[in-house]
Amino acid sequence: MTNSHKSTVSDLREHALIARIAKRLAPAPAPVIVGIGDDAAVIESDRGMLSAVTTDVLVDGIHIDRTFTPPRDIGHKALAVSLSDLAAMGATPRYALLSLALPSTLLILDLDAILDGLISLADRHKTTLIGGNVTQSPEPLFIEVTALGSVKRRRILTRSNAKPGDELYLSGYIGGATAGLGWLQQSQDLSEPDAFAVCRQRYLRPDPRVRLGTLLGHNRVTHTCIDLSDGLADAVSQLASASGVGVEIDAERLPIEPQAKTWFKQQGLDPIDAGLAAGEDYELLFTVSPTARRRLTAVQRLLKNVTLTRIGRVTEHEEIVVQRNGKHAPLPAGYEHFQK
Repeated sequence: MTNSHKSTVSDLREHALIARIAKRLAPAPAPVIVGIGDDAAVIESDRGMLSAVTTDVLVDGIHIDRTFTPPRDIGHKALAVSLSDLAAMGATPRYALLSLALPSTLLILDLDAILDGLISLADRHKTTLIGGNVTQSPEPLFIEVTALGSVKRRRILTRSNAKPGDELYLSGYIGGATAGLGWLQQSQDLSEPDAFAVCRQRYLRPDPRVRLGTLLGHNRVTHTCIDLSDGLADAVSQLASASGVGVEIDAERLPIEPQAKTWFKQQGLDPIDAGLAAGEDYELLFTVSPTARRRLTAVQRLLKNVTLTRIGRVTEHEEIVVQRNGKHAPLPAGYEHFQK
């Protein structure tokens, strides 16, 4: 008899793995006509709604590191990054597809934990897993999630609708995930586990701002939004480029996570520059016109435990400047894949 604590995915094989995943899921809702187990899923579209579709992949050694990332957190993050994309579009999450490329040495217990993290987050946001794929990987572990959401045509948020005179707002705090990753990579002394606990949590278990995204669209607060997957500096650049506008950022107003400030200083980094460049915070950056300020106030009253900070404004001239100590400072570069 195989020791269940040491059993690997190669002991189960493909069809048994799919059955194991399907067994963990609640019954599919009525709009799912055909779910897991067939060649494709079939869903009935919500009347009067459009579909927003996004996909993301996590690769061990690039986006995650299994040496210090618990399997449950891997599953959580795999879905969270896609839900953040839907939030930035103002879409309500509905369905998800999960594709796994698994090393044959992956423990079944670790696979179960990955699924626990993903399914728990899916349940919290009423997102149904309707299919996907399982295959073997010679190394490393790949997890791909395709998420589908619904949104009314007039409530779609994009990167390309910012107008001169709009104010620039940011949810939550920045820098936490980067500081948390830095702490984990340096294998800090666990005798003081709470020193950077908030930062570690921000990196390991990002909280996608789904409700904020839907409220921004529903209350007609904005038509322009982007999430901070690759950092605030990158998001500002992407928004400005897509809208054909400039942006002026007030560096003193940036909501940098307090623990991250401490970490950056310990590493000899400037907290403002590091906060601007830091990625994986999955906050939302959005614009608000002067006429929509009251609607934003109404949204703020509906949100709990999510701060919204005005960090700058949109300008007519197509340049990005950071106002700091009465001077213009350059905008740091955000994260880019395929950097040399």
